[in-house]
Amino acid sequence: MGKRDDLIAQYADDLRNKCGMEPDMALLTKVTIGCGPSIYDSDASTVAASQPGELETVKNNFLVKKLGLPDGPNLMEAINSVIETYGKSERNKYRAVVYYMLTKHFGKESVYG
Repeated sequence: MGKRDDLIAQYADDLRNKCGMEPDMALLTKVTIGCGPSIYDSDASTVAASQPGELETVKNNFLVKKLGLPDGPNLMEAINSVIETYGKSERNKYRAVVYYMLTKHFGKESVYG
């Protein structure tokens, strides 16, 4: 198993144990691959949920550009809901897990089809 497979297993574990959901492994793998090399960088691989600028980046670069959603207050509400599900006290919120949950939230799995 390569490093990416180890990370995907870790993300699946977070989804099960911290977020209370059974991951769709095929989708989780595609979302992880979609994150590119950032998953290997300790800073870029996580979402700093306490920084409004970071949440804006997730909204603009992922929800609007990648998923093609129209900008609106519902996007920030969804991000906050996902952060809440992950656990505000959870220090490492992995980007791939956050993106996976947002993809599921908006029913945009077809983007990764």
